[in-house]
Amino acid sequence: MKVLGHKIELLTGLLLHDVTMAGLQELRFPEEKPLLRGQDAAELENSDTFLLAVDTDWKEHDIETPYGLLHVVIRGSPKGNRPAILTYHDVGLNHKLCFNTFFNFEDMQEITKHFVVCHVDAPGQQVGASQFPQGYQFPSMEQLAAMLPSVVQHFGFKYVIGIGVGAGAYVLAKFALIFPDLVEGLVLMNIDPNGKGWIDWAATKLSGLTSTLPDTVLSHLFSQEELANNTELVQSYRQQIGNVVNQANLQLFWNMYNSRRDLDINRPGTVPNAKTLRCPVMLVVGDNAPAEDGVVECNSKLDPGTTTFLKMADSGGLPQVTQPGKLTEAFKYFLQGMGYIAYLKDRRLSGGAVPSASMTRLARSRTASLTSASSVDGSRPQACTHSESSEGLGQVNHTMEVSC
Repeated sequence: MKVLGHKIELLTGLLLHDVTMAGLQELRFPEEKPLLRGQDAAELENSDTFLLAVDTDWKEHDIETPYGLLHVVIRGSPKGNRPAILTYHDVGLNHKLCFNTFFNFEDMQEITKHFVVCHVDAPGQQVGASQFPQGYQFPSMEQLAAMLPSVVQHFGFKYVIGIGVGAGAYVLAKFALIFPDLVEGLVLMNIDPNGKGWIDWAATKLSGLTSTLPDTVLSHLFSQEELANNTELVQSYRQQIGNVVNQANLQLFWNMYNSRRDLDINRPGTVPNAKTLRCPVMLVVGDNAPAEDGVVECNSKLDPGTTTFLKMADSGGLPQVTQPGKLTEAFKYFLQGMGYIAYLKDRRLSGGAVPSASMTRLARSRTASLTSASSVDGSRPQACTHSESSEGLGQVNHTMEVSC
């Protein structure tokens, strides 16, 4: 590994070295074509593309929480001290529409098969959900976050690595602020930490009067360029949002998301008693995505020592759908920064021995140095931290602004 502070460039076709986020100032991922092209895009007209999972091991549960039932699907069971991967989707979607493409990507499956994976659907947003009765009060964004400890307790998770998009990213961030000991790391895509002002609120109301609900939600999910081009992906999501998600339930979720408060986070040292996310965070946004400004502002409010900022080119508003390969690679490095390392089969290489897929946790000292490898079921890994005993290592800084 080069001296901390130097750039590390990763080239296509090379085996991945054991690196830590502390040593990275810039990542360059090999360029990929968007996932949707040719017949792949045409296939999106069939809802099965979104709604059918590759695995048959998923089990559905309806879990009682202080604010009503929560629908989740889970694969695997907790093993030792390994965290669970817990996802939360964006408004207008559900776990299938939001995450199937990403979690069914082959390299992502090589990673996730070593963890229990739990997808959470916001109340009433799952496929086939019954319409809420008239007068039903949809949970606030804070209450949605307060429902998650019931999921953690129900399955016996010790802590989770959260992956959230849009409204789901906001919920997971709020969850981590209220219950920091339950969250080991967060991947937050398209997060907007700000509440709606009066002008934004009025604009949303006006849009609701002049546009259908699916079209209103699409303007939240996709860039203006994607909407103007009316891409096949946009057309497919317009159809899925209108046909798969219960429209009355969606309206309640949409209204509550637009009534959210500021996330109330500040970078440590900028204000007295600043509140911020204590766990490692990877922020992700596509170029020209509607949430770009919000993600940039969120990055400015987080601890630069534990935050990674990933801006993805050619990915639009849904990078987990259009660029699952790049996002998978970034997620792998994020896991490495928390003390996990993934050895994945590289299908691009021919000849020579390639390590079979495995997930091993590295034992870490509190000074961000690496020691001998340990079992994945050992003690909980510690994220890199600043320490008075870390002379010679340089300043530890996880913040990366990446355009890939």
